[in-house]
Amino acid sequence: MPEAIEIYDDRMSALVRPGASLQELANGAVHSEGPVYFHEDDSIVWSDAHGNRLLHWSPTNNVSVLRDPSDYQSGNYRDLEGRLVASSSGLRAIIRREHDGEWKVLVDRYQGKRLNSPNDLVVKSDNTIWFTDPPYGITEP
Repeated sequence: MPEAIEIYDDRMSALVRPGASLQELANGAVHSEGPVYFHEDDSIVWSDAHGNRLLHWSPTNNVSVLRDPSDYQSGNYRDLEGRLVASSSGLRAIIRREHDGEWKVLVDRYQGKRLNSPNDLVVKSDNTIWFTDPPYGITEP
């Protein structure tokens, strides 16, 4: 059942339509993060990062698994061409899903060294990708 949204700071009203509500789309994920909205088909893709899956929700198919295993994908974002860009702790890389559905490693090294554990990312308006690379779980660089 949809839950009403309580607004504690009036500035939030500019972002939330009057009468908007929250609705649970799925459950059972270990650790959900990195949701991305696809306006073309009104769907949402997000990571079950610790469950090592990439999930997809659409109004017609409800929840399905898009990628399993997902190589511990977490941060997700769309580039200017609408492709899904993601951080992958398992691959220690930034990856992108091409229009044909294939995944491509964009970067896995910096200054000759492997990335640590890429986590959050964003794609800027000029299509550059900014991401965090904390040393989560890394014992060997």
